[in-house]
Amino acid sequence: MIGLVGRFLLLLLLAARSATPADETTGETRWIGSWAAAPQPYMPGTLKTFRNQTLRLIVRASAGGRRLRIRLSNSYGDRPLLVGGAHVARRTEGPDVEPASDRTLTFGGRPAVTIATGASIASDAVPLAIPPLSDLAISLYFPEETQTTTNHLLALQQGYVSPEGDSTSLAKFVAAKTIRSWPFLTGVEVDAAASGATVVVFGDSWVDGDGSTPDANHRWPDLLAKRLADANAGLLGVLNEGIIGNRLLRDSPREPPSEFGGAMGESGLQRMDRDVLDQPGVKVVVLHFGVNDLGFPGAFTPATESVTAADLIAGFRRLIAAAHERGIRAVGSTIGPFEAATIAPGYYAPAKDAVRRELNAWIRNGREFDGVVDLDSVVRDPQREARLLPAFDRGDHLHPNDSGYAAIAGATPLTLFANP
Repeated sequence: MIGLVGRFLLLLLLAARSATPADETTGETRWIGSWAAAPQPYMPGTLKTFRNQTLRLIVRASAGGRRLRIRLSNSYGDRPLLVGGAHVARRTEGPDVEPASDRTLTFGGRPAVTIATGASIASDAVPLAIPPLSDLAISLYFPEETQTTTNHLLALQQGYVSPEGDSTSLAKFVAAKTIRSWPFLTGVEVDAAASGATVVVFGDSWVDGDGSTPDANHRWPDLLAKRLADANAGLLGVLNEGIIGNRLLRDSPREPPSEFGGAMGESGLQRMDRDVLDQPGVKVVVLHFGVNDLGFPGAFTPATESVTAADLIAGFRRLIAAAHERGIRAVGSTIGPFEAATIAPGYYAPAKDAVRRELNAWIRNGREFDGVVDLDSVVRDPQREARLLPAFDRGDHLHPNDSGYAAIAGATPLTLFANP
């Protein structure tokens, strides 16, 4: 067993040596992604407003490092975004932090920054040693009226909002209310060893963790990160770039019968550059798309939007080609069953399941991906293969529960992240 783990780690070191333009490798270190959340437009009815208040947002870092920096986004704002101050620290419990770990974040050497409409920005690096699987608290102060036009809706993690004032430096944070989204915050990057690398899990609600327990970090990418850390592969960061309701081929629907207002994000094809290729140190991307491309027509979009397996295969081929152009390994994931899904009438139909099975056969056997996570075979009911196994069903017949996500992470071969 020791020999196998040692061989695996050697392969990881070899896999990470060839850098992409986003790696920013200097000397003996490399910036890699440790945590991420894909930015989304706000959903109608969910817009929040802050004024002279501080947000303290909690995230779980996957990879450890000696320095870190954060990324903020104003991608969907309709005006410049003023951040009056920002801090990062290691969390103890709730919103509280270790006082000695508190660091002031700056942007071009200044404690405040204005982010242009449609833009994103990285903070300056700060020295802060964090081990793998650390909880971090990132505090952002908004002195002016600020609306959450750029957000990540399904945080599955409690965040905290202060009463009036700049509370970014407080070890004991007093919360006036809580939220369960990640406004404006899109990334945490660490300055790891030069052999470090980033894995991006890219897709829909199965990646985003819909159905998992809040505040428990039981999403599929979280549990994969834990497996890698347990294998002493802390040199790999795992980024979750999932968005609920996201589709491979089409942007989020904005018109009736949908009520999403674009909040489910641009298509996977459109956001591949931003959420995968532009991340630092990426060597592997795991692709999980298709269930919403199949489910939405007739449920949230006109039935005329129906897609074929050939349509989806063509879309995946574009993502594979884009990854390969950057020296990134592309891993495919089969689509799980969704018979009797309760999300909306018409989401499931036998004809849609036939397309799912055809697509899955290509993912498994087409030999166009560099590897496959066959999650369908893990989570389906062997007695009724169009349905989730009851033990893995969160109750909507569409999304896994904690046990289902654990089974998927456990069935994800770690060798997929080594040099082939």
